[in-house]
Amino acid sequence: MSVPTFFRLRATIATILWLMVIIAIGAQAQEVEEVEEEVEEVEMVVTFVNEMPDTPIELFWENEDTKERKSEGIIQPRGGYIDVQTFVGHEFSYDLNGIRNYYTPPEPNALGHQFAILAGETPSIHVRCHLQRELDTTESEGGLVGSSALEITVQPYWAPRGASRFLELVRAKYYDGVALHRVVPQFLTQFGIAKDVEQRVEWDERPIVDDFETTDFQPGYVSFAGSGHDSRTTEIFIVMPGTDQEQLDYFGTNSWETPFAVVDMAVEGSVLSKIYDGYGDMPPWGNGPDSDRIYDEDGYTTYLPENFPKLDYIDRCYVVEEEGMDDTEAEL
Repeated sequence: MSVPTFFRLRATIATILWLMVIIAIGAQAQEVEEVEEEVEEVEMVVTFVNEMPDTPIELFWENEDTKERKSEGIIQPRGGYIDVQTFVGHEFSYDLNGIRNYYTPPEPNALGHQFAILAGETPSIHVRCHLQRELDTTESEGGLVGSSALEITVQPYWAPRGASRFLELVRAKYYDGVALHRVVPQFLTQFGIAKDVEQRVEWDERPIVDDFETTDFQPGYVSFAGSGHDSRTTEIFIVMPGTDQEQLDYFGTNSWETPFAVVDMAVEGSVLSKIYDGYGDMPPWGNGPDSDRIYDEDGYTTYLPENFPKLDYIDRCYVVEEEGMDDTEAEL
């Protein structure tokens, strides 16, 4: 082979290799674009809920390409909602109290669903639960004397599914008359088994899916109890004053334990620390009421009054901002 022929061959090979590199880079870039397109086209359903006391909210989809807004509908207050079929990355907006609020739903859960409370810059929603001791007691027994109240501040953005379910139950008067059946100092107070048999059966068959974890537990924080993934129904617990850091760190290790509210003044000497705790934890950890027995038809008529006469009960719960409003006002 002559020298010129050798150099020409080498140049040809170099050109071919260079073209192969360019083709490979182009193919890789095309794959990246296809992946990006796939990400942009991930479908999801978002449930938008209006928890305002008396203000309907019109929801809009923000069209990024045309810069126009498309109305998705008007959502009525006090738990009204709409489901919107959309895609990851799409933006929505709504006007509340003269302020335009924008919201881009995060990626969906395994079921392809997200949940959003529309509350604008409203930092919290207040629920008051009046407590009334069923039988007379003395202050030395640690029970409630007369009437007291749990002031519960619901944080709509901590765990929106949990917050919305709690508000729904409060509005349905579900917690009126329920027993504070599990009270353990420096641990928790648990309640949420309805006094009405039909109510507790109905709601026990309507579990909600888990929220994503957003905040760590502190004394006074409120969370739903559960028995497994996506198992939350009606029972909630409040972290008691004096709970040690190890236990606080353990709360939330279960997927269904996500704080959605906080009880004001969760300190020693507050209402929380005065709830009757003489029966201890539930079986098998103590001699307190067995929650499974409370669910029985005679749970409130026989089981609790005969075996645990000193339990404290909730008289009624209500959303403070909605007190005095009738149901028709929410339709305006």
